[in-house]
Amino acid sequence: MERTAAKKTVNLIEGTPWKSLLLFAFPLILGNLFQQFYNMADSMIVGNYVGEDALAAVGASYALTNVFIMIAIGGGNGAAVLTAQYLGAGQYGKMKTSISTALTTFLCLSLGLGAAGFAFNGMILEALNTPANILDQAKLYLGIYFLGMPFLFMYNILASIFNSMGDSKTPLYLLIFSSLLNVVLDIISVTWMGMGVDGVAIATVIAQGVSAMISFTILTRRLRSYGSEGKMVWYDREMLGAGTRIAVPSILQQSIVSIGMLLVQSVVNGFGSAALAGYSAGSRIESICVVPMIATGNAVATFTAQNVGAGQLERVRKGYRASYWIVASFAAFLAVIIGLFNGPIIAAFLGGEMSPEAFHAGTGYLSFIAFFLVFIGLKACTDGVLRGAGDMLVFTLANLVNLGIRVFVAFQFAPIWGLAAVWYAVPMGWAANYIISFMWYLTGKWKEKRVI
Repeated sequence: MERTAAKKTVNLIEGTPWKSLLLFAFPLILGNLFQQFYNMADSMIVGNYVGEDALAAVGASYALTNVFIMIAIGGGNGAAVLTAQYLGAGQYGKMKTSISTALTTFLCLSLGLGAAGFAFNGMILEALNTPANILDQAKLYLGIYFLGMPFLFMYNILASIFNSMGDSKTPLYLLIFSSLLNVVLDIISVTWMGMGVDGVAIATVIAQGVSAMISFTILTRRLRSYGSEGKMVWYDREMLGAGTRIAVPSILQQSIVSIGMLLVQSVVNGFGSAALAGYSAGSRIESICVVPMIATGNAVATFTAQNVGAGQLERVRKGYRASYWIVASFAAFLAVIIGLFNGPIIAAFLGGEMSPEAFHAGTGYLSFIAFFLVFIGLKACTDGVLRGAGDMLVFTLANLVNLGIRVFVAFQFAPIWGLAAVWYAVPMGWAANYIISFMWYLTGKWKEKRVI
């Protein structure tokens, strides 16, 4: 690797493991926070300037759009394992091939998913029992969002590739730029132009499109700074197969929470639009709170992949142990903040005209889930080791158990416990996922996997 590339990356195969993880994870955390800021800004602006029904419409769309966001992130993480292992092994030609193969594949996939989502978004919302009074607004928001699906996918795949190369700062800077652009466009469309949910959806698509184009330009220039060891080809089917075996379980893992939210939302929808608005506000805050946990897990995956490529398995174990302290610290801090300020936080989303039912639904969910955030942190870090090593079978099964518990408890006990059944199910799924993944980690069989 030439000097210009090295200056922009964190060296994950040398130095103190916990310091390397922290230096790499913090930009990931900030970047993922700005990723969540997209939908959070949409929710706050429509909730305060358009109304509770508009907030509920965006909330009804959020669970579905988040599934596609997580598919993009999971696909990027799958591609990143190959890229990071080739980088750790110094095989730069194959690293570039893995990147071009991933970009081409996911561009085609995003076009297909965007077209299908645009055609069937109304049917999906109706199947999820979306309240009739917000159905048209939710359809409008989703239809526009699906038109921008290629931009969403390309940015997230490119961000994962930067991260796999040890550069977590470039995606952060681009997310800050695009998030601020999104907020400005939201304000212009809603307060100046008098638009509603259509305005915030258009703003999101434009911001993601600009960010994706800038990301691609930077990556193209960055790759020239790496050596030319090995032959590069633009598309390699064998590499696609290897990447797919990692990407599919990774997509499942990343989207498992969102799929669970999507299925469980049909339960929430049955309690009416006011409860949905409050739950949507609470789940937005939850999605922000889990960012440090998920980002640390993604950092562990890249750390693992590069060190497996370099043959440093003991360093992987040290990094994994260090990640426990990182996520435990974040969880304790967030629990205190939510415990003190959950009421004002929910009120900021719902605006001055909020109903008591919406407020109590939001604060009830948020104050409960704050005590269990450490479980998703432990799960994410353990899953990160397995994913980074390319050991995907038990990893996948653990996440399926997570999903199954969330859906079963919500549907089975909502008639008994009411809306609270939805949030009781969340930590149950997280804890079960962690226990399964951790027991497999202890066997040490993940060390025997070979991806490259």
